[in-house]
Amino acid sequence: MTFSRTISANGIDIFLLEQGEGPLVVLCHGWPELSYSWRHQIPAIAAAGFHVVAPDMRGFGRTGAPADINAYSIFDTVGDMVALVAALDKKQAVIVGHDWGAPVAWHAALFRPDVFTAVAGLSVPPPFRGRARPLDSLRENGITNFYWQYFQTPGVAEAEFERDIGLTMRTLLGRGFSDPSASLFIQDGKGFLGDARSDRPLPGWLSEADLAYFTEAYRRSGFRGGLNWYRNLDRNWDLTAPWQGAQIHQPSLFIAGSKDSVITGLIGAKRVTELERVLPSLKQKLIIDGAGHWVQQECADEVNAALIGFLKEVQ
Repeated sequence: MTFSRTISANGIDIFLLEQGEGPLVVLCHGWPELSYSWRHQIPAIAAAGFHVVAPDMRGFGRTGAPADINAYSIFDTVGDMVALVAALDKKQAVIVGHDWGAPVAWHAALFRPDVFTAVAGLSVPPPFRGRARPLDSLRENGITNFYWQYFQTPGVAEAEFERDIGLTMRTLLGRGFSDPSASLFIQDGKGFLGDARSDRPLPGWLSEADLAYFTEAYRRSGFRGGLNWYRNLDRNWDLTAPWQGAQIHQPSLFIAGSKDSVITGLIGAKRVTELERVLPSLKQKLIIDGAGHWVQQECADEVNAALIGFLKEVQ
């Protein structure tokens, strides 16, 4: 059975879901998600002989959400995971991340190979630190309507998303990121949600009960904490200068859906073809045919099988 508790670590209270005994596996969710996004992985990985913890990440759900935008850098989010491992009285863990949780997992492995002995990333390839700040690069390429840019001004996206949180979550999770023109680029006057419809049918992997869980959580927390991660994109580029060109040498795994525009669009496609540049010990690159961005929820059986196979191999 999955249990929940709250642990103080790295100066904040971290809410987590937890199950099993054995080597530690940490599951890091992305935006706009929660520890609940790993509901299919937690019991399966625990049953395979592992101690699984899935926190609500900094700024999300029932975990602390500092007011300062600068408190959401990659150093803060990785620091949370390092402190969480220590708070659980463990010295090492395998770390797994999806969406924004993937950069946390990749950087955790990069910064602290003594703690994170293996790493898996879902949907977002490992860090290729470019020649310039991400937002500067977008502008230099004439792009002014990418969603990263829309998220920068505090209060703008929050106002849109919090106007009708049920409709927001139905649109964000139900639509996904399969259509870049509809989800990654902002049309004038339409915001991020575009032509949101309350009668949008849910995909088969998301029930009305699941949607209600996400909706209620975001009614309590709001969206600012998660959006503050995006407001550190350029700052993260500055902070990670010492790791320019660095590789992640631990055993690694990459999983994504073939219909996820994060790996086929503006930034991700080239990175997926060049994974081994950063991951010389890559064990598997699994692209699940027909799957979208919420891959661990959409294709739980395939993702579980790959993760458990990887975990057993690296332990």
